[in-house]
Amino acid sequence: MSAATTRVSGLFVNLPVADLAQSRAFFEALGFAFNPQFSDATAACLVLGEQQYAMLLTHAKFREFTPLPIADARRESAHLIALSLASRAEVDRVADAALAHGGSAFRPVEDLGFMYTRAIADPDGHVWELFHMDMAAFAQMQNGG
Repeated sequence: MSAATTRVSGLFVNLPVADLAQSRAFFEALGFAFNPQFSDATAACLVLGEQQYAMLLTHAKFREFTPLPIADARRESAHLIALSLASRAEVDRVADAALAHGGSAFRPVEDLGFMYTRAIADPDGHVWELFHMDMAAFAQMQNGG
């Protein structure tokens, strides 16, 4: 008897933000778009990719989904959001835009040859790991090359 393989058809990550307008402006400055169908005065639907979204929610809206206290992402880690980008240049473009618009470097740039990563924190302290992986270089490394 084999187990069924679960596949997700879409992703919505819910993130609490202190200032929705500031968060929206930050991500727009990075080149991201928002889906107006799922956005209002309490939420902004950040489009990450096809069927991949981050819901930026005011603290009041976020509290509707959980009885737990909202963590301060500037002092505690609960998640790291990794975004695979098309190239090293795109990683640098997005990270540089983040730094220019209120984000901060979370840790030093990491270059493993096959993978290049820059981790930034948004104005609320949520960590976004921006990376590009060269699959050909990864395969070559795996094969001892």
